[in-house]
Amino acid sequence: MASLLMSLTAASQSDKRALDIIERSDEIRSPNQPFRYTVTIMEYKAGAKQPINKQILDISMRFLKPEKGQDADARSLVRFVYPARDKGKVMLSHWYDLWFYAPDLRRPISISRSQRLLGQISNGDVIVTNFEYAYDSTLAGEAACGDTQCYQLVLVRKSSKVTYPKVVYWVEKNSYRPYKAAYYSLDDKLMKEVLYQDYQLQLGLYRPSKIVVIDARYGQDYSVMYYSDVRFESLPLSHFTKEYIQRGGL
Repeated sequence: MASLLMSLTAASQSDKRALDIIERSDEIRSPNQPFRYTVTIMEYKAGAKQPINKQILDISMRFLKPEKGQDADARSLVRFVYPARDKGKVMLSHWYDLWFYAPDLRRPISISRSQRLLGQISNGDVIVTNFEYAYDSTLAGEAACGDTQCYQLVLVRKSSKVTYPKVVYWVEKNSYRPYKAAYYSLDDKLMKEVLYQDYQLQLGLYRPSKIVVIDARYGQDYSVMYYSDVRFESLPLSHFTKEYIQRGGL
């Protein structure tokens, strides 16, 4: 009985430490106030130096934690900028629900976050996921990450609405910067790996400006997301509604 209690206590302490690590790394990945950024997606074939596809998105994020008298909220507005044929298309998310609208549609339609957008990038990949809210985390140990050491965490989704059931996540020890994330399916097969690179000073913190996504299922083809023009911007809540995007008020 004593050994069981000691084991439970150790697990509890590990989970608290894991939560602290996740909170710190989430703050680097996404500030706790509305902001806007541009994502340029490049799709590459394995070994190729030139991309085979390109897409540009203009994204507004509204993620707020329940603090300072405010209610928790998680919404995003994704505007398609390039190629020109995609202009006018929009994705809107509210927590884990996602809708798509195009000028030739009568109304926004519900779509899956896991549906492929371009190359190895899915619809949900371009929207910053808050790991603290989406997953229960456990500290599994430490591991080498290039020239530094990382915490290794195992994340298990809290809801079936979250796209990936499990994530193994590496966070640098000294800086709490995200290093790598491996996403797994329900049958525990590796789906893709995400590498966080090229940290630059953005909105007061050093944040990754380049994210590499490698599809583990189909060889070594990969896609890269480049983040630019990152800025604080607080759009009215009414902009993050199906009625607003259908009116074409973007």
